[in-house]
Amino acid sequence: MLSPGLYEQVINTALNRELSEIPDARKSVAPIDKAEASKVLAQYLADVVQKGLETVGDNGGDISTQIGLANQIVDLIQNTTKEADFAALSVDQRAEQLLALLREQDPRLAVGKTAADLSRPETSIAQSSLFTGAIHEPQMYTELKKEIVSADRIDMLVSFIKWSGLRLLMDELRAFTQNGGVLRIITTSYMGATDVKAIEELRALPNTKIKVSYDTKRTRLHAKTYVFYRDTGFTTAYVGSSNLSNAAISSGLEWNVKVTRRDLPETIEKIAATFESYWNSSEFEYYPEDQKERLARALKAEKYFNANNAEVYTMDIAPYSYQQEILDKLEAERAVRGYTRNLVVAATGTGKTVISALDYKRFCRQHPGKPCRLLFVAHREEILRQSLYTFRAVLKDANFGELFVGNYRPEGIDHLFLSIQTFNSQDFTAKTAPDFYDYIVVDEFHHAAAPTYQKLLSYYQPQILLGLTATPERMDGKSVLPYFNNRIAAEIRLPEAVDRKLLCPFQYFGVTDTVDLNTLKWSAGGYDKNELSNLYTLSGAVANRRADLVVSSLLKYVTDIDEVKGLGFCVSIEHAEFMCRYFNSHGIPSIFLTGKSSDDERKAAKGRLVSGEVRFIFVVDIYNEGVDIPEVNTVLFLRPTESLTIFLQQLGRGLRLAEDKECLTVLDFIGQANKWYNFEDKFAALLSNTTRSVTREIKDGFISAPKGCYIHLEKKAAKYILDNIRASYGNTAGLVSRVASFAEDSGLNLTLANFLDYYHLDPRTIYKFSSFSRICARADVIADFNEPLEEVLTKALGRLAVVDSRRWIRFLLDLLPRLDDVDFPTLGELEQRMLQMFYVTVWGKAAENWASDEVLDNLYALSDSPVLLGELLDLLRYRYEQIDFIDEPVELSFDCPLDLHCTYTRDHLLVALDFLKPATVREGVKWLPEKQLDVFFVTLNKADKDYSPTTMYHDYSVSETLFHWQSQSTTAADSPTGQRYIHHRERGSKVLLFVREFKADRITGGAEAYTFLGTANYVKHNGSRPMNITWQLDRPIPAKFLKKTNKLVVG
Repeated sequence: MLSPGLYEQVINTALNRELSEIPDARKSVAPIDKAEASKVLAQYLADVVQKGLETVGDNGGDISTQIGLANQIVDLIQNTTKEADFAALSVDQRAEQLLALLREQDPRLAVGKTAADLSRPETSIAQSSLFTGAIHEPQMYTELKKEIVSADRIDMLVSFIKWSGLRLLMDELRAFTQNGGVLRIITTSYMGATDVKAIEELRALPNTKIKVSYDTKRTRLHAKTYVFYRDTGFTTAYVGSSNLSNAAISSGLEWNVKVTRRDLPETIEKIAATFESYWNSSEFEYYPEDQKERLARALKAEKYFNANNAEVYTMDIAPYSYQQEILDKLEAERAVRGYTRNLVVAATGTGKTVISALDYKRFCRQHPGKPCRLLFVAHREEILRQSLYTFRAVLKDANFGELFVGNYRPEGIDHLFLSIQTFNSQDFTAKTAPDFYDYIVVDEFHHAAAPTYQKLLSYYQPQILLGLTATPERMDGKSVLPYFNNRIAAEIRLPEAVDRKLLCPFQYFGVTDTVDLNTLKWSAGGYDKNELSNLYTLSGAVANRRADLVVSSLLKYVTDIDEVKGLGFCVSIEHAEFMCRYFNSHGIPSIFLTGKSSDDERKAAKGRLVSGEVRFIFVVDIYNEGVDIPEVNTVLFLRPTESLTIFLQQLGRGLRLAEDKECLTVLDFIGQANKWYNFEDKFAALLSNTTRSVTREIKDGFISAPKGCYIHLEKKAAKYILDNIRASYGNTAGLVSRVASFAEDSGLNLTLANFLDYYHLDPRTIYKFSSFSRICARADVIADFNEPLEEVLTKALGRLAVVDSRRWIRFLLDLLPRLDDVDFPTLGELEQRMLQMFYVTVWGKAAENWASDEVLDNLYALSDSPVLLGELLDLLRYRYEQIDFIDEPVELSFDCPLDLHCTYTRDHLLVALDFLKPATVREGVKWLPEKQLDVFFVTLNKADKDYSPTTMYHDYSVSETLFHWQSQSTTAADSPTGQRYIHHRERGSKVLLFVREFKADRITGGAEAYTFLGTANYVKHNGSRPMNITWQLDRPIPAKFLKKTNKLVVG
């Protein structure tokens, strides 16, 4: 049935039949234009051929069958045209694509490189695509870097150029132009936004020409285009809204289309022609050596007339997805584990108070008709005032709560915002019962280890105690975690806060240090502080050479040394004094603060830094808590930081948003480190995409840095880090040595859970090599053992490392220790299904009969492997403690052990649905007629690459309750299968949706497990063969999964 509207459709036989019944007045047809006929028909044929090739594949044909069909078409063309050239166009049977070619005398060949080592963009250079800043696509600047190094000629057309954006690409542009590449740039003085330094740096490049328009009132150049010409014919261009600034090419709601010559040749030709006409227009003037002053004047004039008012911040009361994620985790801590003392860790400025207000609002909803008495404690009046405002806004009650601090006196104490000083001076415990308050919030909880807080914490017994802090590790070494069952309930990861624009973006430069730390003493998980301090301050030439490196690196990487407001983190007071003296003697005014500095000194230091009187404050990290200066735009890490928390706290000092602060420049000095030093954690904490390994990120140029951020490692620094990671967890030997010294390094007992927590490891990183027990035996920390099931159980441990169903874990923890006493055939149906899920995990096939000798021998053999059975139980207990969502059973027509939002392998879920031959299921759908169930196995990223526009928009969530799914290409809407999907409710069948992000598990390389999204109902569809169906989920997708399933989300 044709819809009314506009078309540009070739009329085929089916369409002709339909049109013949429509009167002339209702249709408009025209002959195909002769000049465009080949293009129009080729476009139409491309669809037909693609559909045909997909059908061949879906009918069981492999790629050679598809090539056979393609070659039949080529033969037909050759026979028809009688042109011999077409014979050479048959696709070779090996089914390969040419990806790169080096010229005969290419210098790279001399150093052992091959064409396979050539850098190439993540996105295709043959298919056009769109960049929207979505979190699952490559960052624009990482793509531009790879386009630059693989181009032969480059044209750029941008309104303005910032040094912060240009320096991300400068190394590649320099290499490109030095190797003979020609670069042409057109820009303007529009809004005074261009940096003179950026234009000057470009002008200094060889083979580079720049043209500038100073008449911005007339020109108003808003186009932004980057064109990369390639002699191979694979030219690409980016057209969109991104200027050459850090924010535009690495974050922001910027849209850019990547156009390729292969599929849009006419567009590329138009881009080239338009650029050429601008280049030859009198409005754009050459920028030679003597134009610097003129440009600076023009930029100043533009800036003066275009002062923008800062946008007024208004608070949105519905939780953002990152806040919802934290609320979900808090609920899970209480419901799953019964923990009612919860700690939330989040950087200053990320809306911790909003989370506490939303959590309290939920608490009130869960306790209707109760007073829900609230006590909010902080140590500063300004925090209490802001918090009261936040609670009133969230609860939509302008009269909620009262202040008791300074000059404020409350009339009632049911909802009280109280300073800790007032609490102690008023002897509050004498006036209230221990259970008077139902819900207590303690802000900046890291102060709670101080004596002033002890009374409050030991006296009250609320239903919920919520601690909020940016810094769980206090600088005096005391931890606040014991108050919270040694758990952090939830934290906002730093990349999420940057992506949400809650923190300022950073540009991190890993500078190769001149000092070798290999030989320094290492004990109890860290370097000896005195040895470090002596090396950095008293070692004469070594210390001076290092200080000189710090100064020269600073001048190399920052835009303008006079604009710097910096913090330098040192190892000792002597080190801070030494750096301060060195900077002052090199014309960079600096001061230092220590733990002995008074509050007045700190205040004065902050004033001097913000006013620009000094450029740097050097601080000793033990005392960095009191230094809070949002204007800080440069941070120097002048010592290795072993504690991840302290590293993030120090980085956080520079990430506060401030007016006119574009980004934070971070210089970290990386030398040869002790093999125990943990680089991996540090970089993993800075990356948005947690599924990619740090090693791979370093090699790919950190494409998972948060939006607007840039991480660059100098060559040697990168090598030090890669070598260190390889020696740590990259192989069995690294794990064995970590295990051997674990008790000494950590001060903890060696258990699987302690080892995983202390090193922030996923259990799969161990199980891809070996069992933990075998590693412990090799490290001589447990006795050697010899067990019959070691091989099968070691493989099973890796598959069980993703289990997160409470019901199933509890069942296994109960059953496995008493296997010898269980009469398996008498177990209930639900228990038998759960046991079947375990059986297929260990032995790779389902048990046909619980009474058979083979099955019983297998199960009883578990008891003869006490070491590995013990490890299996430890792993299950560990996984139970990791659950951060609330699962629930899904209502089906039988007792099904699969729980909502839990993770299962394909084998697990099929045997749970009584399909006992899971290995026979190869396709992405399975119809179970006895159960009346359609089971969908959805892989969101079907390609092996992280980002593939060709397939990634087939299956994705449209919202938390709507899911777009594409059927198999052979499924027609009017086929029995298509009709069953459409009418499943009337016919009494159900649709179950299981989703995973990738085909292969990013850690183990095996098949990735699926998350159960529950039952879904048909809403609508379009198309046929394949059908694009929108399903309504019965239960919303939790926030933590939504960022994986919704490919269109930005930031």
